[in-house]
Amino acid sequence: MIRVPSPAKLNLFLHITGRRADGYHELQTIFQLIDLYDWLEFEPNGNQNICLDGLSNVEQTDNLIFKAAEKLKPFAQRFCGLNIHLDKHIPMGAGLGGGSSNAATTLLVLNQLWQCSLNIQQLAEIGQSLGADVPVFVYGHNAWAEGIGEQITFINLPKKQFIVLKPDCFISTQLLFSQKTLTRDSKTSKFCAYQRKPSDFGNNFEPIARSLYPEVNEAMQYLDQFGIAKLTGTGACVFVEVTPDMQTEQIVRNAPCNAYLVQSLDKSPLCDIQVVL
Repeated sequence: MIRVPSPAKLNLFLHITGRRADGYHELQTIFQLIDLYDWLEFEPNGNQNICLDGLSNVEQTDNLIFKAAEKLKPFAQRFCGLNIHLDKHIPMGAGLGGGSSNAATTLLVLNQLWQCSLNIQQLAEIGQSLGADVPVFVYGHNAWAEGIGEQITFINLPKKQFIVLKPDCFISTQLLFSQKTLTRDSKTSKFCAYQRKPSDFGNNFEPIARSLYPEVNEAMQYLDQFGIAKLTGTGACVFVEVTPDMQTEQIVRNAPCNAYLVQSLDKSPLCDIQVVL
């Protein structure tokens, strides 16, 4: 059996800079990998089937892990059936990229296990067909992203800790995008501008999420006592950067919802993964 980590991410900011003719939105964001992990276990089962468990509320054929495996089947030079178990720790519907990360982990592991011989760029292209956030997890590096998220520039970020709160609600991304008050014309910027003044960079979805979901507003009000609270992705998770004067254990303990103390990652542990059965 092979057991590998699948890391989460934070969007340190998220701006919508326009809307394309095909309806997709152009954006700018920073992907920061963090040490909150799901774990995936892969075990050959002696038949030709892919059997997935660990996420009972999602149909197997709708799961990005299963879809990623199906995408790689045509390239397999040494195919084997697998039992895949997901040990879930990244909350769902949270804006932390758990599903995208799981898909990327599956692509990276099965590329080696099935001897598909695809390079990292080819895996990222397959990942993009599964979701806009999948390629950054395939590459496994912090990144400045543009376009619909597929234009990735790798960046170096300082090591930091974050307190992440998961409000007890599930945000509809479609509902947020449908709001007429959503800002869709933020000015494009550069990473150097972010480095000079990160506080100028927010999340265009934040005011709408706070308005529509009282749980998100409560979590942000709580974290705003200690720093500048931000929404990641379209939520529901919110986070704040840890500073030296913070009583982190107390903040986490008294949070109004599930709370996590996480460390930033320079790169995904999957960058150095070697699959051996």
